Amino acid sequence: MQDRIKVFTGSGNPALSQAICDYLGIPLGRSRISRFSNENIFVQILENVRERDVFVVQPLSIPVSENLLELLIMLDALRSASARRITAVIPYYSYARSDKKDMPRISIAGRLIADLLVTAGASRILTMTLHSEQVQGFFGCQADHLSATPILCDYFSKLGLQDCVALAPDAGSARRAGAYATRLNIPLAFIDKRRVSDTEVEARAVVGDVADKVVVCFDDEIATGSSLIETVKALRSFGVRDIYVGATHGVFTGEAVQRIKDAAVHQVVVTDTVPLPSEKRCDKIVQLSVAPLFAEAIRRIHTGESVSEIFE
Repeated sequence: MQDRIKVFTGSGNPALSQAICDYLGIPLGRSRISRFSNENIFVQILENVRERDVFVVQPLSIPVSENLLELLIMLDALRSASARRITAVIPYYSYARSDKKDMPRISIAGRLIADLLVTAGASRILTMTLHSEQVQGFFGCQADHLSATPILCDYFSKLGLQDCVALAPDAGSARRAGAYATRLNIPLAFIDKRRVSDTEVEARAVVGDVADKVVVCFDDEIATGSSLIETVKALRSFGVRDIYVGATHGVFTGEAVQRIKDAAVHQVVVTDTVPLPSEKRCDKIVQLSVAPLFAEAIRRIHTGESVSEIFE
């Protein structure tokens, strides 16, 4: 496998890429990424990839446009270098939120970005916890969709929490939170919530028994933290004993980290699909690694084994 598989990284999350390679027991592919004086991105692959099975790890995290363009150019460079198969490994696909035309005269950007990736040279996509699962159907190539459910559930299982309830932050997330509840063998509740704007959320009621319970709120991502704060306020008004939060993507934009510090929440557990710089770290935030999961998926894609069996 070491002779036929190559894993490269963009600037988005090199630490995760290195951890994936360490798990696979292969060196990280060598490439050079730079900017010209006019800010054009330059990518050069520094080793032979002809007829190789190539994987490029790059989340669409901040700065999103820079990381996206860098990924597109790297895919095109690998295609020009005659790679046999190119898999875009996108741990965090931020444009999954743009999955429908719910306002007049807007783009379904999730589909647009999917088309661009295939046009650039991606023959396969590997991603994790899409905000909208139907976005998997946007890609004009094979797309594998991983879940962080086993990683988060294993962590919360080891905490030994008693009288626990899994909570979906809104009715639309009940199916995703239900997978956590089933795996942890605990009851499920959800919040009746309305999104007023991109940064403002209104929580109206809690459906389910949460009084004097330890509540673990599961979501796909945490961005500004406004939704999390409204959820915590609603739960506290219903007399919960303690609150934990589990999310795949810890994006933490704006004042999110300060909001978490100030919130009446015991822990916020996220994964490393999005890098967590030192200035965004605090005692309440716990980061788990998805490198073993991605590495195993990459190994199975390369060998032709089932990816879905990872979760069985």
